[in-house]
Order: sequence, then structure tokens, then C-alpha cells
Amino acid sequence: MIETGDRTPGNVLKPLQHCSPTNSLSSISRGFTLVELIIVIFIISMTAALIMPSLWDRGERALKQESRHISNTLRYLYDEALGKKQTYNLKINLDKNVWSYKSKNESRSFELKDGVMFKDIIIPSIGDVSFGEVIMAFGPLGPEEPIIVHLMKKEMEYTIIFNHISGRTKVYEGYRK
Repeated sequence: MIETGDRTPGNVLKPLQHCSPTNSLSSISRGFTLVELIIVIFIISMTAALIMPSLWDRGERALKQESRHISNTLRYLYDEALGKKQTYNLKINLDKNVWSYKSKNESRSFELKDGVMFKDIIIPSIGDVSFGEVIMAFGPLGPEEPIIVHLMKKEMEYTIIFNHISGRTKVYEGYRK
């Protein structure tokens, strides 16, 4: 039997209230569930985590990239000179912020980008060179002495230290001798 209302004596028959499809949707859509809020906050935080580092870069990315490029080239020249028993000449022009290397069969030149500049180059036999041009030979036994290259962009500096015995390089943030 279905009840249709309150049948107590003295009361008029009142229909039972029921939820219509529109009533139930409006009561549910009044707020967000906790799961929905957590998902939205997660999406916003992931987006911020991906975007914010690029806004805070201040040019360090270009400086780090140029440091790695020079570091990789120094290792390449060392390995190629030893492997092919050829001499490679590395030329760095500190005034124009360009550098290149050359051998019998190969020649490449590069320019520092995005405001990155050579600060100085330290070679024990020459000393600290901060202007002009430096030419270093990578012979069949590698270069004869270590090389330290300092790059800068605004107030930031990076140091590239080349070990002439092992042919390996290290890139450091900041100025090191």
C-alpha cells in the first residue's frame, strides 16, 4: 500500500513531498565535492610548477647551456686529437665572444648567445687573459696544460675547468680558479 499523505484525524490529506528530477539536480549542483576541488587544485599546481621556473630563469639557462657546449667541445677536441692523431686548434676571441676549432678535415665556429660573454681564460703558461684572442693546440697527446674558462651573464658566472691529463671537464656555478 502506498501512503499519499498524513491521515491523522483533523488533518486534511496532504500529499507527500517528493523529489523531482529538477529538484535533485539543483540541490546537488549548489557546491563542489571535495574530490573536484582537489583535482582542480592539483591541475593548477602542476601548471604553476611547469610555468614558474621559466619565469624565474633570469638568463641562467643560456649561461649553463653555453658552458656545457664549450665543455663538450673541449672533451670532443681532446678525444678526436688522441683518436685521430691530429692537431686541433681551439681559438677563443674574448672581445667578440666567438670561438672556433680547426683541424685538417674539420672546422667549426660558434658565437656566444643571449648576452653570455667570456670573462677570462686561465692557462698556466699564459696566465689570466681577459681580452684579445687565445689559441690552444690539442695535439695527439692532448693539450699540454689545464684550461679554465670563465663565462658570465650580468652578475652570474660559470667556470669550466678542463683537465689536460684525463681530458675531462667540470662545469661549476660561480667563479673558481
